[in-house]
Amino acid sequence: MPRGLDHIVHAVRDLDAVADLYRRLGFVVGARNRHPWGTHNHIVQLPGFFVELLTVGEPDKLGDDGFSRNFGAFNQSFLARQEGLSILILESADSKADHREFARADIAASDVLSFSREGRRPDGSAMTVGFSLVFARDPTPADAGFATCHQSNPENFWNAAFQKHPNTVNAVAGAVLVAENPTDHHIFLSAFVGERELHATSLGVSVATPRGDIQIMDPAAYRSQFGVEPPDVKQGLRLAAIRFKVSNRNALIAALETGEVDFAAHMALTVVPPAQALGATLVFEAA
Repeated sequence: MPRGLDHIVHAVRDLDAVADLYRRLGFVVGARNRHPWGTHNHIVQLPGFFVELLTVGEPDKLGDDGFSRNFGAFNQSFLARQEGLSILILESADSKADHREFARADIAASDVLSFSREGRRPDGSAMTVGFSLVFARDPTPADAGFATCHQSNPENFWNAAFQKHPNTVNAVAGAVLVAENPTDHHIFLSAFVGERELHATSLGVSVATPRGDIQIMDPAAYRSQFGVEPPDVKQGLRLAAIRFKVSNRNALIAALETGEVDFAAHMALTVVPPAQALGATLVFEAA
């Protein structure tokens, strides 16, 4: 069964600044969390999907464990070059099965890695959330990370109160990557998503998942589709944009204007460019 979008990491150097940005975009932003390997985050929830706003807050805690290498050190290296969307993570029904499939496809980058942390409910009470991740590696050059994530106690994580945003964003529509030659990543994308049927169009390569589409475009197609400059792909495939669904465009525009966020209208899309969104392109479209 294909794997749907689970979450995307938006890596930045100033976590307070990105949390403020997402609030001004009209999102509800969760409390600051800390990982034992030194990364800190805030969570922005949608039904079944979230954006992980992340920085390496305590680099002295990075070690030689799997999370330090595949997550902490990866984001530290990413942030030494740029800010923006760093890791694409898909949902997992069975982390051990994911690892077996990735190993057969020769894209496995880690064993099954598990951890738990304390979280907070909307009323402030404490609870525990747990995750198991399996990291994957595109054999062709890529400046992006990939993983699957299985939650051991999702009832403690997902909360409808965190998913009601003033901008009326109610779902993820997709993730967009950029590469000089999108078809070079066709085999990897198929194995990573678990879907044999990918589509090649004039825009590049795409695959529909149970939660959102994944597209790989070349720089010219990306520029044409969204009206902004693509990220630098000299080091390989980059994760460039998140597409959100909104139920009320007027409420979205009101939130952006109140938050003093620069945006542009482009082909029925509302686009917040990388210069405003700390290296990411954030695209809002009708639900």
